[in-house]
Amino acid sequence: MDTSGGNGAVFSYASGTGSVPLLGETIGENLRHTAERHPAREALVDVAAGRRWTYAEFDAAVDELARGLLARRIRKGDRVGIWAPNCAEWVLTQYATARIGAILVNINPAYRTHELDFVVRQSGLSLLISAASFKTSDYRAMIAELGFEQTVFIGEAGWDGLLAAGQEVDPAELHEREATLAFDDPINIQYTSGTTGFPKGATLSHHNILNNGFFVGEGVGYTEADRVCLPVPLYHCFGMVMGCLGATSHGACIVLPAPGFDPEATLDAVQAERCTSLYGVPTMFIAELGHPRFAEFDLSTLRTGIMAGSPCPIEIMKRVADEMHMSEVAICYGMTETSPVSTMTRRDDSLARRTETVGRVMPHLEVKIIDPDTGRVLRHGEPGELCTRGYSVMLGYWQEPDKTAEAIDAARWMRTGDLATMDAEGYVNIVGRIKDMVIRGGENIYPREIEEFLYSHPDVADVQVIGVPDEKYGEELMAWIVMRPNAEPLTAQRLRAFCEGRLAHYKIPRYVHIVDGFPMTVTGKVRKTEMRLLSLDVVESKAR
Repeated sequence: MDTSGGNGAVFSYASGTGSVPLLGETIGENLRHTAERHPAREALVDVAAGRRWTYAEFDAAVDELARGLLARRIRKGDRVGIWAPNCAEWVLTQYATARIGAILVNINPAYRTHELDFVVRQSGLSLLISAASFKTSDYRAMIAELGFEQTVFIGEAGWDGLLAAGQEVDPAELHEREATLAFDDPINIQYTSGTTGFPKGATLSHHNILNNGFFVGEGVGYTEADRVCLPVPLYHCFGMVMGCLGATSHGACIVLPAPGFDPEATLDAVQAERCTSLYGVPTMFIAELGHPRFAEFDLSTLRTGIMAGSPCPIEIMKRVADEMHMSEVAICYGMTETSPVSTMTRRDDSLARRTETVGRVMPHLEVKIIDPDTGRVLRHGEPGELCTRGYSVMLGYWQEPDKTAEAIDAARWMRTGDLATMDAEGYVNIVGRIKDMVIRGGENIYPREIEEFLYSHPDVADVQVIGVPDEKYGEELMAWIVMRPNAEPLTAQRLRAFCEGRLAHYKIPRYVHIVDGFPMTVTGKVRKTEMRLLSLDVVESKAR
């Protein structure tokens, strides 16, 4: 990997090489090839529903649903929505839409009527496949409120009727449809959670997500012997790309422990299904490690897994590697618009590399770190905006060319909005979001650095640091802290005493807010924008 710049200087640019070429096929073709190689191996286990499929059975079930969609006159390029928690039908819909060239629109299970209405209209849905309800969400009532009639409810007569209608479609019609597909066709729309305004629909192709899932699987060494436990939501790239496509492109088994994240159900599924890999965002691993019965579960079959979605605390990563037997656990970094993974730690990386960085650029991709104002590539160690280029960059935002042009430049570099550094060996460290950077009295402060330090406090279970308005300095730091069980709540004074002499004075949080948890997205990302709004009242009350 050559990261040398001109004139003898060394710049933060890296290109990923590899001996394995990109896959030049559609998702449907790739699944068929896997099923031909490993027909008797298990492809999918829905633990909560007590159902399982071999690859031969799964491939046939995908065909059955694909023919049902053809019976509903779903054309190539039509948008088909999926609104449901994790279940086997979600996975079948993912592969069946790909097999006929329909564009799967992933709908966040936490959406309410207003958000659903936006997605239905903006994407131009032809059909919605939905759960009837999940937790406190009455999907049926919300869909009825919108008056969207082209809906099939999973597990009900409509779903059975969809499959039955497929029996009347000649298999030759499905093969004819497949023959019209190209791997650069759009196949998936995922709505990114915008902090302002409406979300944007990142549009991804077969080539984007099949290859990204495949190379993530290569990175953790998947073979047909692996069993991948997925407690992360399928509607996000973490679940459907890194999880499902990472598994099926290698003949591994997908294990769904529960409809939604449940630490006990996850631990139980790993034990019962003898999983070799486990995915999660940091808060999920924290919940699993903190489960009262954690020590009772046999997790000895685990060897690898992926932690991603938000910055991974070093101490948690070490416990996952040691106490959960995941010695080969990987850190992945990316975003929906890049399918999602751009950098990843490798199995032979040292523990320090796998706890202190997000790894190196993936095969067949490029990354660089630039000055966000000038676009100039920075030297090693200098923080700037991370950009990605290659097969993984999305086709664009659905029907929003202006917003696409803001995100992807003329040379096809995707600007991530993340602040990062790169060292001389190409390892990337995420410093924070450009929007999260705190400027206190002219000093640039990166919350991630302070969070990592505060995790070393013996009474701190979890922590997030944000900037809040201040008349004198422009911004001040506030630490939201979740305490360990039975620990005495920290005060600002006690926290300052812990930090003094170990952190620069301007990096010590002025405010401490003790909480039970943080506002989170469904995918486990902390909503710092919401935290800042909620913190205004706290700051005002402390100022009085």
